Amino acid sequence: MPITVHPFAYEVGPLQLTGFGLAVLLAFVVAQHICVKALEERGDPHNASVIPDAVLAAVLGTLVGAKLYYVILTGDPSAFLSRGGFVFWGGFIGAVIACWIVIRRKGGDFVKISDVAGIAIAGGYAVGRTGCWAVGDDYGRPWSGPLAVRFPEGAPPSTAESMARNFGVRFPADVPPTEVIAVHPTQLYETAMGLAMFLILWRLRGHRHAPGWLFGAYCVLAGAERFVVEFFRAKDDRVAAGLTVAQLIALTIAAGGAAWMLAKRRPAQPDVAAA
Repeated sequence: MPITVHPFAYEVGPLQLTGFGLAVLLAFVVAQHICVKALEERGDPHNASVIPDAVLAAVLGTLVGAKLYYVILTGDPSAFLSRGGFVFWGGFIGAVIACWIVIRRKGGDFVKISDVAGIAIAGGYAVGRTGCWAVGDDYGRPWSGPLAVRFPEGAPPSTAESMARNFGVRFPADVPPTEVIAVHPTQLYETAMGLAMFLILWRLRGHRHAPGWLFGAYCVLAGAERFVVEFFRAKDDRVAAGLTVAQLIALTIAAGGAAWMLAKRRPAQPDVAAA
């Protein structure tokens, strides 16, 4: 029997608290804590003091970048002012640019901070994706497995008509347009993979490579995570060899991360005996 999920939202006076908003807020709080702790552990109080400003820049960069990506993807400028349409890769790129500007202005070392930022992003990502679950966004393709979920009031609803219109999913002619379809809970898949990324990167935080190496490792893991989960997502933007736009970006990010890791790898120790 599929699980039915209704939006998590509460009215507090004139404000509406949604599961998505709370999860995103908590994600940035968690990310800031991880960054500060990791830098203090490394004996780097100056860069740790820059983190609060960098996190604020990341919030703004994420919101603007995610929206710009969505507008470019849809070709609809009016979508910039809509409530939905926040895309991770756009937010990621926007956050990196905004953080680079602020860290430079504050006299911080962007490369050293990036070395712990990957751990923080992975931890925040695991938390933030629970918000997508809470509002029924970014769900997967139709599925009848043991963890199948229905989002009758999702963003958009997982009805046959909505999924056909928004994601190009085809259904048999005898399926009523208003039927709520059970789907893959890809938000939970990403939460689990985000947590796995965090644990791996946290374990590697004491690496002996040059500063920045760990951010490259994050890019490789994040690219692999997104590449895999896209096969389960309900999407209509498959462009080459059945791959989505997000998968092509994921491969690019992963390849760039691998190249960065190679460039930042620990240099070979000189052969003293030979000298």
